[in-house]
Amino acid sequence: MEPKIKPKVLFFDVNETLLDLTQMKKQVAEALGGNDHLLPLWFTTMLQYSLVMSASGRYEPFGHIGAAALQMVAANHDIKMTEEDARNLVINGLRNLPPHPEVKEALSKLKEAGYTLVSLTNSSDEGVQHQFENAGLNSYFDRRLSIEPVKKFKPFTDTYDWAANQLNIQPEDCMLIAAHGWDVAGALWTGWRAAFVSRPGQQLFPLAPQTEINAPDLLKVADLLVAYH
Repeated sequence: MEPKIKPKVLFFDVNETLLDLTQMKKQVAEALGGNDHLLPLWFTTMLQYSLVMSASGRYEPFGHIGAAALQMVAANHDIKMTEEDARNLVINGLRNLPPHPEVKEALSKLKEAGYTLVSLTNSSDEGVQHQFENAGLNSYFDRRLSIEPVKKFKPFTDTYDWAANQLNIQPEDCMLIAAHGWDVAGALWTGWRAAFVSRPGQQLFPLAPQTEINAPDLLKVADLLVAYH
């Protein structure tokens, strides 16, 4: 089997792919009366309404949508939560996430192998700036991209096209590395390559094309990519 050709740029999703949401999930669960089972509903509601806004030609920062989704889930379970409390919880939680244990070693390996590393996130530019400073990730990345300028959330095709244009490269020269089936699906349908990080609870979308890499953590993804020529 021939070794695979290196993509020109590796684009990384941030939340869950690089950063560990465990502590934030605990805080949100507490705010929802200790109902851990409501967390997946909150995440899917947040994603649903980010797509609703993009499909409707509207934009609000991802943290604001996450807070609104949290208010909706809380209200359905008779838990009172103000907009201010929800935003403080979601925005502060997102900005103070630690990296997964293997992330820095994996990013170091990829940089040493000569890859260009770029983050691509649905979070606001200010939000991801805080995230990377607090997690100590700035030094690993060549560029940091937020969808804020294009005002369409991943997985809209326009957003991946915009990101490729920012690096002045073709879609086939891009690889997205993400822990979300919907994100890698969107990238693949745009003509990008993709690697899936199968974090606990995450699955590929069966109706999407297959990713060329599927590994349980970022270090295993990095080891495979270092072997590309």
